[in-house]
Amino acid sequence: MHNETPFENWDGKMYCNETDTAITFRANETHGYMAAYTFTLVLKGWLTIVYNGQELTLRPDDLYIYSPGLPVTIVAASDDYHGICLLADEHISIELPTVRDMVHIAYLPIVRLHEPKLTLAHDDAEQLAAKMREITAYLHSDHIFKDKVLQMLYAIFLLDLQNAQDRAIAQRTVPQRVEEIFISFIRLLPNHFAAHHDIAFYASALHISPVYLSRVVRQVTGRTVIDYVNQHLLMEASFLLRTSQLSIAQIADRLHFAEAASFSKFFSRTKGLSPREYRNKR
Repeated sequence: MHNETPFENWDGKMYCNETDTAITFRANETHGYMAAYTFTLVLKGWLTIVYNGQELTLRPDDLYIYSPGLPVTIVAASDDYHGICLLADEHISIELPTVRDMVHIAYLPIVRLHEPKLTLAHDDAEQLAAKMREITAYLHSDHIFKDKVLQMLYAIFLLDLQNAQDRAIAQRTVPQRVEEIFISFIRLLPNHFAAHHDIAFYASALHISPVYLSRVVRQVTGRTVIDYVNQHLLMEASFLLRTSQLSIAQIADRLHFAEAASFSKFFSRTKGLSPREYRNKR
């Protein structure tokens, strides 16, 4: 999380639990401002989400990967829906030495399949489910080395996921150079979106032209560079409005808007509510 956690039973690093229809719909309350990677494996029934403006239905053995900043809404689920969900803080995910390619793992389905889900072989799905249940067990244990064990289990989970991805995604659909540029851009965002809202900064950091970066991001996702920057700004602003005592002017300053009025206009346009209205809905 970017700040303190607003939920019980989560230390801000990792959380894993089995979910049903009611629990799953709570995710709509968090996806707008939570800086965590989420892995949802469908075990039974079905789940329908809207991702990037398109409906996507998940069925047994489908793995859905939520990456920070992606606009996703859960719209329907079967009465018998059952899944298992693992959440891991964005920073712990990227900083662990064994999972430095976390961003690549999370975004590979989007790059190759243009959607944030994988349909896994049943054996692979069962292996990942077993690992997620093992993580759940340690989260609720009093093991004196719990944090270290959880980091190791998370690393193994990601390696198993990468192995499953290689089986599920047989062919490259975009040139490797395009894939590398997009992943490198996504790596830059968490550390720079607040201070840099312009395409030129990211293009310069990647040693390419703004036009080429725009073309790459649109080719891979159908979205623009500014869409990604704005989504991260909206996520951070939403989180601060819901969990902090900072004034709207202070949030605008933290996110490097020229003035509070321009921040309010941006938030209202993208969220559909003014910052004050959104905060009052807490």
